Amino acid sequence: MSKSIEKFYITTPIYYVNAEPHIGHAYTTIVADVLARFYRQEIGSENVFFLTGTDEHGAKVAEMAAKLGKSPQEFTDQISGSFKEAWKNLDISHDYFIRTTDAKHKKIVIDILNKLKDKGVLYEADYQGLYCVGCEKFILESELVEGKCPDHNREPQKLKEKNWFFSLQQFLPKIKQAIELGELLVYPASRKNEVLGLIDKQSLPDFSISRSRKSVPWGIDLPWDKEQKTYVWVDALSNYITALDYPEGEKFKKFWPADAQFLGLEILKFHAVYWPAILLALDLPLPKLYIHGFFTIDGQKMSKTLGNVISPNALAEKYGAEVSKYLILSQFSFGAESDIKIENFAEKYNADLVNGLGNLLNRVTNMVEKYLDGKIDLQFVDKKLAQEEIRQLRFREALLTIWQVIQNSNTLIDQEKPWLLAKDEKNKGKLEELLKELVFDLYNIATGLKPFMPEKSAQIIAILTADKIKKPTEPIFPRLDLSD
Repeated sequence: MSKSIEKFYITTPIYYVNAEPHIGHAYTTIVADVLARFYRQEIGSENVFFLTGTDEHGAKVAEMAAKLGKSPQEFTDQISGSFKEAWKNLDISHDYFIRTTDAKHKKIVIDILNKLKDKGVLYEADYQGLYCVGCEKFILESELVEGKCPDHNREPQKLKEKNWFFSLQQFLPKIKQAIELGELLVYPASRKNEVLGLIDKQSLPDFSISRSRKSVPWGIDLPWDKEQKTYVWVDALSNYITALDYPEGEKFKKFWPADAQFLGLEILKFHAVYWPAILLALDLPLPKLYIHGFFTIDGQKMSKTLGNVISPNALAEKYGAEVSKYLILSQFSFGAESDIKIENFAEKYNADLVNGLGNLLNRVTNMVEKYLDGKIDLQFVDKKLAQEEIRQLRFREALLTIWQVIQNSNTLIDQEKPWLLAKDEKNKGKLEELLKELVFDLYNIATGLKPFMPEKSAQIIAILTADKIKKPTEPIFPRLDLSD
């Protein structure tokens, strides 16, 4: 990512409201939050826009609502509300939370549909195939396992109906060229190659943009055909521009194209093929896509049956918002397929935050208070610790860089033994220089942590820049009882 930027637009996927938020949703949102906070520091809050939200239409939503005896709107209000609550508990700093049931979104989607039809990229045709309600898509017979969808363990429906389709195939050469030229960034490189492979090796048919209202009763009516409901992709993917008041809104003119669209691997094709095709049809510039891999929980696939679906609210309640973000992002590098070791969170909290950063803060402030009466003559300069790693989305590596400084500082104390230096007046100058170095390092540790832990960072900076430095009366990171 370029350092000389004037605006930064960040999106998460809009999360489907068929279930409560889990740690998979949280990971993508936390990554976006850290990057948003970082760029607000760099270029000002007014030049950053961070979008998240919920995807609320479709047959699956109507089906779940009916099972619970609720209307689709009541059901979506409930689940969308649970996402808002989770992001509040994790202190997610989004600028806008979009819902595809919002009146503004629906109005702009209708405008987009009309534009696509006027441009001649939509056509009506019969479709016959196997449809999985759980996936909300048609699937091939070759994809079935013992006659069932492998992801949802249910037999697909055999459907034949008249739908409206988007002419995807005419855009595939342009999308391939855009990826190869870097006009459409797909990161990491392995996912870029995967998308190119999809285009080169697989038949990517035109995709349906509508379904019969009998099959999908919950959605946006096609403006020219009230017997058809808008189907998934034009509705859901368009949120990234409807949130900016496309086409004439000031936010749209300022912030599009997106500088970082974060998404999970399971929706790669739709974002790296369908979405660029829609944008090209609308004559709009293409975004930058950043894809994280699948991850397991303590070595197992996340599953309600296994009982390892981790709620963001449960994490925030136990560890607090900022510590939860640290524990998740320090696990593995962005883009990798990895394992989140929830069972080790408490131990890692005590090791890294209590014994590492918390202990360093206590040791240094105690010695400054004790040996220098809390007074230290020091001009603070921000060394911009780990900033380049954050720009490159290397969040774990940024934290490792910061924690290396913490480790080095604690080691320096053990080696130099300031408590011995303090016993001899002739060592006063050396002692003062040592403590200055330690305070300076702590300050830069705190500034480096601002995007990850803004409140803890502010607490540490306030302690170090006070007229008189004092050891905190309460530990900034209270120790957890590992027997719990």
